[in-house]
Amino acid sequence: GVAFHTDAVQAFGHEPIDVKEMGIDMLSASSHKIYGPKGAGLLYIRKGVNVENFIDGGQQERGRRGSTENVPGIVGFARAAELAAADMAGEHDRQLALRDHAIRRILDEIPSAKLNGSWESRLANNVNFSFEFIEGEGMLLQLAARGICVSSGSACTSGSLDPSHVLLAIGLPHEIAHGSLRMTIGRDTTLEDVDFAVDSLKTTLANLRMMSPLYEDFQQGKVESVIERFKADGFPYAN
Repeated sequence: GVAFHTDAVQAFGHEPIDVKEMGIDMLSASSHKIYGPKGAGLLYIRKGVNVENFIDGGQQERGRRGSTENVPGIVGFARAAELAAADMAGEHDRQLALRDHAIRRILDEIPSAKLNGSWESRLANNVNFSFEFIEGEGMLLQLAARGICVSSGSACTSGSLDPSHVLLAIGLPHEIAHGSLRMTIGRDTTLEDVDFAVDSLKTTLANLRMMSPLYEDFQQGKVESVIERFKADGFPYAN
């Protein structure tokens, strides 16, 4: 008897969604996540689900949200959705191969690295790692200087220096969550792009760790590695 809403902005247009099969009562999606115009989104509401009006006063959106609709944005969003649906399966598999290539290289070539979340049960375009003995902001600045756009968290928390509350909730200590990095693969991303990003990440981490007193203490055996403890506990995606 509980209404189920899902924030599907990361999955819409990238993963197959069947609202009936999945028992979804309400679903949110955003245009710019599938290369449509910014400023347009959708809310699916199952027939029979009653919600309070968001903005009263006009009859737009069947009375639920008064104010003039963004018609160009809506039309652009619809076209972007058509294009995404037409090539979803092929693009999903292509991005999945690039994602796995990036994960494999990072785990094989970068020490004190931990893949956050499951390798298999994740979006095809998502790579999220934590690296020990560094701060995420330093990684972002050095990688940005090389023309690589990455994030240390979600766009929703871009103004905060706190570690991701999601990473903390899945059991990462603060010192590991602070060194997190999210890389997202898009439809224009190539294998060469992925290799360049991983090579740049290796160089960036080496430079930052050279300046880290904590990393120097680790090399001298004065402090232990939290990620090594994850490995000892049988965590499968830690290097």
